[in-house]
Amino acid sequence: MSISRYGLKVLLASGIALGAAAGAAEAQQKQCSEMRPLKIGVAVVPPNVVHTTPYVARDLGLFEKHCIAPEIIAFEGGASAALSAALQQGQIIANVTDIMVGNGMKAHQLWGFAPRLPQSYTVSADVQTPADLKGRRLSAAGGGVGGFNWRMGRTMLADAGLTVDDAVWVSQGLAGRLPGLLTGQLDGVSLHPEDVYIAQKEKPDVRVLAVLAEKMPNYVFNMYGAADSFVARDRELLIDAMAAMIEANRAMYQEREKVVPIIAKETEKPEDAVNYALDVLTQNCVWAVNTGFDRARTEWSANFGVEIGDIPAESKPSYEQIVDESVAKEAVERAGGETEINGCKL
Repeated sequence: MSISRYGLKVLLASGIALGAAAGAAEAQQKQCSEMRPLKIGVAVVPPNVVHTTPYVARDLGLFEKHCIAPEIIAFEGGASAALSAALQQGQIIANVTDIMVGNGMKAHQLWGFAPRLPQSYTVSADVQTPADLKGRRLSAAGGGVGGFNWRMGRTMLADAGLTVDDAVWVSQGLAGRLPGLLTGQLDGVSLHPEDVYIAQKEKPDVRVLAVLAEKMPNYVFNMYGAADSFVARDRELLIDAMAAMIEANRAMYQEREKVVPIIAKETEKPEDAVNYALDVLTQNCVWAVNTGFDRARTEWSANFGVEIGDIPAESKPSYEQIVDESVAKEAVERAGGETEINGCKL
């Protein structure tokens, strides 16, 4: 078989390109004189779709690319005592909130991985308005009083001029939110999109009372951060970790065929529910593609925390006390620079 001069050039060029790629990969591997361990906290067991960024980064080899050996640790709620203790001790990166900082935790948000609320407040069929929540059994999953579900329920009650004393609060494991609604043990609960999909598929009369991102568009949902002592001790590791997860978030938007099997495995949810959730999360820019930070949103959330009594007024933290933008900005550069995906810019 003969090869044309043009074909020979193509083969040679391909060989050079493949050799260069292999050389680059080898060189990158050689740069990892060691794989640095890092503990990453996730607030739900098993995780909701929105929380799967570190799993995607791990399974796509993005942590390894940045010379990191991740250990993902699941907690029962973002406000759990165990998660807060691990953060304060400088052992882990996890969701850091303005409430934590306002109540004395020496920590900063380092990257805003999911700045917008993904959930909907979902209720039984006979709840038509927030006023109908009076006397009902509402979820306080994942931390009880003070936890995220309790806060969202409190907000829904306030719409009707009701207080937390006007409802019955059910403390439970986070995994019990969806079954609780389906079995009638709960009349109201904050559900992630994949669980709303499953709930309405199994029980069509389940209703969405409010899309929380529409109700509270400036509420800051989930921000990865660490204790100040951890940042001082190993800032480079944290920048690389955020860079790996920025790349994972971008893959969520652009490489669905790669991420859906990972997400379905970790969430233990069917792929149709995962695909539905991905549509909701990517169309509404829930995941960050850059730093994820917005001063106005952070300040609104801190003011809201004071208004509802979660943060003492005298210790309301400033934007700079809550956020360390420098880590996120360097991480964005290591992930290839700023980008915009489907109109999402944060």
